[in-house]
Amino acid sequence: MLTLIILILGTSFLLYTLLGGADFGAGIIETFAGRKEERTISKAIAPVWEANHVWLILAVVILFTGFPAVYASISLVLHIPLMLVLIGIIFRGCAFTFRHYDVASDSAQKYYSVFFKLSSFVTPFFLGITLAAMILGRITFDENAGFYEKFMAPWLNVFCCTMGFFAVSLFGYISATFLVGETSDDRERRKYAMFSKQFMISTMILGLLVFIMAEVEGHRLTNEFLASPVSISMLLCVLLICPFIWYFLNRRSNKTLFLRIAIGVQVTVVLVGWFYIQFPVLIQVSGGEHLTVYNTHAPEATLYQLLIALIVGLVLVVPGFLYLFGVFKMKGT
Repeated sequence: MLTLIILILGTSFLLYTLLGGADFGAGIIETFAGRKEERTISKAIAPVWEANHVWLILAVVILFTGFPAVYASISLVLHIPLMLVLIGIIFRGCAFTFRHYDVASDSAQKYYSVFFKLSSFVTPFFLGITLAAMILGRITFDENAGFYEKFMAPWLNVFCCTMGFFAVSLFGYISATFLVGETSDDRERRKYAMFSKQFMISTMILGLLVFIMAEVEGHRLTNEFLASPVSISMLLCVLLICPFIWYFLNRRSNKTLFLRIAIGVQVTVVLVGWFYIQFPVLIQVSGGEHLTVYNTHAPEATLYQLLIALIVGLVLVVPGFLYLFGVFKMKGT
């Protein structure tokens, strides 16, 4: 029962990274692509941008109900980066809605675009920071700790900031790759393919920097990674997929299904390799017992009811979600 709940939690996080990442990454790509591509990007994300948050809501509900100690700890200690994530989501959604559906095209449109682009950077940046703070091991529950030590030090450091930039680059990479199949204009397609290649390289460089900065901050992430054959295999898989993605990006074809499958598999193995070396720890605590899926889960009766709710919810949500994407996203693939 606990295993199934953990699998659903991991799957929801993966889907939000892929789909929500492509959504946020669209604002990142628009920042560099220019105003001419604004129409294509808006058209691409308009039908599905709000639906992608289903997976984030699902992950939050699972943590709140199934692992209340973890939810409470994150909400308390990391309330500053989490608040900035929420502000980014709200501002981005409002800006996109007003920009895309406003009946009048006036000077206010440029302000909507500014907020849309800015929040597209802010949200993934602080999502990455929050994730890094959970594994760095500087979170403390010492009641005698000062404000900075308790609420700032766990996330305000070079490792967490590097993870934030890695998340921004990863989301841009996902979005640029997906956008290749969203236009029939060859010039636009070449531009998105170029961005995809650039973000692929920057993501790989920032991924290396994450390991370096972890060592700088005293977190032996490299040793943990090298001790895990599964994580090493996942890294090799990521590297082997890169030439295939590069090949599909160079093809002048609207058949982008294989390209999207490749990027989906690549992101999946990145997350599997990353979380494999962390499992079962959810929060690494400084000077105390780490919070794991085994010592923080809710009572068995609660988990049983949660699992029933998750199964019923997924049965209702997944078909509708697939139909939504089938209508708006599968044409021409």
